[in-house]
Amino acid sequence: MAASGYSDLREKLKSMTPHRDDYKNKYADGTSNGSGKTRKRKHRDSDDDEYGHSDDSAELREQEAHRVRSSIQQKSIFTAEECALIEEKIDEVVAKGEAGLYREHTVDRAPLRNKYFFGEGYTYGAQLEKRGPGQERLYRKGEVDEIPGWVHDLVIKRLVSNGVIPEGFVNSAVINDYQPGGCIVSHVDPLHIFARPIVSVSFFSDSALCFGCRFQFKPIRVSEPVFVLPVRRGSVTVLSGYAADDITHCIRPQDIKERRAVIILRKTRPDAPRLDADSPLSSSLSERPTAMKTKRSHRKADPDAAHRPRVLEMDKEENRHPSLSRPSHRSISSENYWRRKQDYDKHRESSGRKVKMRRH
Repeated sequence: MAASGYSDLREKLKSMTPHRDDYKNKYADGTSNGSGKTRKRKHRDSDDDEYGHSDDSAELREQEAHRVRSSIQQKSIFTAEECALIEEKIDEVVAKGEAGLYREHTVDRAPLRNKYFFGEGYTYGAQLEKRGPGQERLYRKGEVDEIPGWVHDLVIKRLVSNGVIPEGFVNSAVINDYQPGGCIVSHVDPLHIFARPIVSVSFFSDSALCFGCRFQFKPIRVSEPVFVLPVRRGSVTVLSGYAADDITHCIRPQDIKERRAVIILRKTRPDAPRLDADSPLSSSLSERPTAMKTKRSHRKADPDAAHRPRVLEMDKEENRHPSLSRPSHRSISSENYWRRKQDYDKHRESSGRKVKMRRH
């Protein structure tokens, strides 16, 4: 990175983000005008087209931004002392995940971002047998850990007492833990999985939630948002209506300047579809020993261990995978490699001459 003249990843990412004057006519066909066309953009998390917008669409974009703004509520509920206590608990979650103390589908790792599912977890991204909106499925009961007691005591009870959510509403809690430069691509929380509203509480640092962006990769670029919502440490954000259902939201790499964590609190729908026993993901659990844990290191578990630099492919759909799926793929490829090598060695010995291997 130093060779390219950048000492900070965020500076490089900002230089890659196209300016609005370089692109034209982005929203001629895609901006909401009451005809429901926004839903088409909602499920397009990335695109190879270049992004921009014409002056003709400026008024429509402003109208859409107003609709987003009017369907969001924000409250500052948690004090700095309360935030610090909750952040210690989040560090404990990270340490337990690093030590392999959670069930397989509780922890989901991606470059610069880790997810911890409690209460309910669901398949998405590359985990899906069929890709696309509406294909997400809840895991079977018991395949993720229960919501920790501290989440109920320190977070959910405060939201209930402040009238943010009714008592008994939350049965799913997800902790997203971001490293500087991390992101999550544009998406809509699955309508067939989660009831509304969607409630989130932010910790460790300030950030922003963006609406109506599109992502490009290799290199990563993000289009200009329709609306940017500042998100402060300790603030509570409630999405409903248009902001939750009719436009995508995301977190851009340039908006994560320091470590940031968010606790997302939701309620699953009673009729939300679940994986059955015949599905590939569920059947793999019965074949895997229940006591299996992630590989331990000799060093002491460190709450910051999940935030050490990794290969920067960001939060693309193809990089989303359960935390324990990685070793099985690695062992299979390694076994195939050695089998090929043994076959090659036998062939060399029998032929009595050198065989030039061709790269594939």
